[in-house]
Amino acid sequence: MRILVINPNTTASMTEKIGKAAREVAGGGTEIVARNPSSGPASIQGPEDGEAALPGLFAEIERANDEDFDAIIIACFDDTGLYQARRRTSRPVIGIGEAGYHAATLIAGRFSVVTTLSVSIPVIEDNIVTYGFKSRCVRVRASEVPVLELERAGSDACRTISLEIASALANDGSDAIVLGCAGMADLANELSLEHGVPVIDGVAAAVKLAEMLYALGLKTSQAGEFRKVA
Repeated sequence: MRILVINPNTTASMTEKIGKAAREVAGGGTEIVARNPSSGPASIQGPEDGEAALPGLFAEIERANDEDFDAIIIACFDDTGLYQARRRTSRPVIGIGEAGYHAATLIAGRFSVVTTLSVSIPVIEDNIVTYGFKSRCVRVRASEVPVLELERAGSDACRTISLEIASALANDGSDAIVLGCAGMADLANELSLEHGVPVIDGVAAAVKLAEMLYALGLKTSQAGEFRKVA
């Protein structure tokens, strides 16, 4: 199968990192294509950036409709434009936030989210309620690491995120951690080993969910909420 992974921001280095993380978990018969729009915000931190990213994201969705992709992943933990995107294509569209929550609930009783900046917390909390995961998510925490800091060589971002995970495990009563940014995709395995609990990367979870849907022959329903728009 072919999966298109869209990073809705315009930072190419992050797109490359996301694509690498996706390919590392993809099955042998899966091709991963990672792209980002040519215009829009350099990072998505809060609702204003998410809104600004929509035109570029939707342009990539429309472009994908003319190509032979079997599934699309939106690689922003805010699940930017997810429901609107599902109305623009019959292919399954998976947000890495929703994918991460599903993975967490399959292997843990309760989980915490560790994201970047506090400005992202309300968006993530709203999504958790919408998806029906409120009873399983203990808390959404901000590490106060800006998204683009994750791209800077020599950054102390991983250590800062690790300290926030330690605080979550000590104070939240969580059994697992969901990393709240696609730019953290390369940190999950290291942090899981360090803390001794599952640390979930939504990019990897989304790839495996896309492969599952493809294997089952399932596509987005066109009968109701996600009926394709003209």
